[in-house]
Amino acid sequence: MNSRQAVGLVDRVYSEILGLVVDGEFTEGQKLPTEQALTARFEASRPTIREALSRLRADGIIATRQGSGTVVVKRPDPDLPRFTPLETISDIQRCYEFRIVTESGAAALAARMADEADLADLDRRFRRLDAVLSEDSLGVQEDYDFHVAIARASKNQFFVSVIVSMQTQVLFSMNLMRNLSLVKTAERRRLVQDEHEAVLQALRARDPDAASAAMRTHLERARDRMFGT
Repeated sequence: MNSRQAVGLVDRVYSEILGLVVDGEFTEGQKLPTEQALTARFEASRPTIREALSRLRADGIIATRQGSGTVVVKRPDPDLPRFTPLETISDIQRCYEFRIVTESGAAALAARMADEADLADLDRRFRRLDAVLSEDSLGVQEDYDFHVAIARASKNQFFVSVIVSMQTQVLFSMNLMRNLSLVKTAERRRLVQDEHEAVLQALRARDPDAASAAMRTHLERARDRMFGT
C-alpha cells in the first residue's frame, strides 16, 4: 500500500467514526470500542485506526482518560453534514485556531492605531451587516469585510495580508456557520452580531485588552457553536 492509499484509508475511518459521533451512535461521555473492535468494524489496520483516532483526539472530539479509555468528549453540530463533508471539519477547526490567535492580536492593535476614518468605516460595515442579516441573508461577504476592516485599522499590513490570503478558507467557514444559523433559532442568529458589536465597542473605547478579548470570545464561540463545547 502506498502512502496516498494509507492517507485515504485514514480519511475514511476518521470520517466514519466522526459520522457516528455526529449521528449520536457514539454519545458524549461514551467509551469508544477497543482498537481491535474498531479494526474489525472498519476493516482497517491498527495503524490506520490509531491515526484516525489521533486526528479525532487533536480535533477535541475524543480524549483518552485514565481508567476510562478513549471517550467521546464533544459532538459537532448534527446539522453539519448537511452543508459540508465531515472530512473538512479538521481543516475548519485549524482555521479557527489560527484566526483566534491572529485576529485577537489585530483587534488589540487596531484599538490603539485606528483613526476616526477607520472607526467610521467599521460603523458603516457593521450597519451594513446588520441590514443584510435583518433580511435573513447570509451576509458572508459583509462579515468577512468587517473582519478585514479591523485588520486594516491595525495599520499593520501583515495582519491584512494574512487574513486576505486565507479568504477562501475564512469565507468557507463563515458560509458554513451562516447556513447553520439559518436552521437555528433567531436568538442564535443574533449572537454573532452581538459579538461583533462587542468588538466594535472595544475599538471605539480604544481598549486593546477588551478588543482582543471580544474578538477571541467571538471566534471561540463561533467555533464552539459549530463543533460543540
